[in-house]
Amino acid sequence: MPNYESVRNYTEKVLSLISQDEIDSDAAKWVTKETLDGFREYVNPGFLEYRKSVTLGTLDAAVEWADSGPNGFRDVNGKEYIDCLGGFGIYNVGHRHPKVVKAVVDQLNRQALHSQDLLDPLRAMLAKILADITPGDLKYSFFTNSGTESVEAALKLARAYNPSKPTILAATKAFHGKSYGSLAGTAKGVFRRPFMPMMPGFRHIAFNDIDMLHKTMHACKMVGEDVGAVLLEPIQGEGGVNIPEDDYLPTVRELCNQYGALLILDEVQTGMGRTGKMFCSEHYDVAPDILCLAKSFGGGVMPAGATVATEEVFSRLFDNPFLHTTTFGGNPLACAAAIANIHVLIEENLPARADELGRYMLDGLREAVKGHEDKVLDVRGKGLLMALEFVDDAIGFEVAKHMFENGVLVAGTLVNAKVIRVEPPLTILHEQADRVFEVLADALENTRVTV
Repeated sequence: MPNYESVRNYTEKVLSLISQDEIDSDAAKWVTKETLDGFREYVNPGFLEYRKSVTLGTLDAAVEWADSGPNGFRDVNGKEYIDCLGGFGIYNVGHRHPKVVKAVVDQLNRQALHSQDLLDPLRAMLAKILADITPGDLKYSFFTNSGTESVEAALKLARAYNPSKPTILAATKAFHGKSYGSLAGTAKGVFRRPFMPMMPGFRHIAFNDIDMLHKTMHACKMVGEDVGAVLLEPIQGEGGVNIPEDDYLPTVRELCNQYGALLILDEVQTGMGRTGKMFCSEHYDVAPDILCLAKSFGGGVMPAGATVATEEVFSRLFDNPFLHTTTFGGNPLACAAAIANIHVLIEENLPARADELGRYMLDGLREAVKGHEDKVLDVRGKGLLMALEFVDDAIGFEVAKHMFENGVLVAGTLVNAKVIRVEPPLTILHEQADRVFEVLADALENTRVTV
């Protein structure tokens, strides 16, 4: 029998800690020990090995405790960090933006979740807002809890719309999630091999290669396996912040029109102002048939995502809206957060700020790496989605470790530490950016190239 009294006492202690903003050194030691033991015994010990690769010395500093202003966080021992990871892109409006927090708390005080049967007003209002701000003829929204769920919904919509066109094309180096359908679009073999065979009908083509895309679409049509959808990130985030040529997405759009295929743009990481426009596709004047959103969609406060489609595509769900559903997607707390998030992005003009700060940071990062061309191959980005590409993983790991030790959090992408992302909140200050440059230059100076 479970010892419920022991569990009650333990939960009471944890709840007491949750209520505290500051904790003393004894409590910090207890939290650290419980965190390490919990990950080792009950979550996944592999995460501890990963954390060792990005921190120096002990693991104490790897236990986070609180946000530290809009652009950073504080660990359990009180050390503060500039956040240049942004939760892999969730903090576009900053950590705990007061308007987003207030919207969620206000909604929580009235009603936390919805009945599932009555019509919930915030879902309708958020869908209207998205129809107003998304590109082209995008109109109807299905709300989700994550990016992978947004992609799953998009894939089902595409299959329902084009049932006689079974092939879906995705790109090499793509990342669309790790649930079974989205994993079929994701391109990293290490994530796919243990779960093969994948969902049928997927093929991968090289990103930013129009000739290969055109030939593949033609070949699929010739053999009766017509392409029903092309699934792409406008800029590949996890794949290494890979930015296409300016004419790539417009030509993809033309090919989709020519072959009767839907264009699905996964803007889970690039959307909501990250690249200097509300949506990255606006840089290229391209409107998709289906748009996937998540990460920063919930304002860095709630897990939230959306799949937005044109009326023509979404209408496949009109006759039976229960063909694709979710218990928690579009819940009132998530919708409140998303509405507040969009309000803040517009009110504070954060997409334009991302463009300005992105140019400033790219210049600063490039200046910081001068003289270290034997270590750094490239510095690239659009808006505040940026990357440093190193000659190998080992150097990238060492640089990331040094930066973390000196109060700046960065992290690798799915190509590992060879490409380190720099993805701060869109609210990062110029002086914080200057500190990032200083720490990077010092990290490079203290990282040795070994043959």
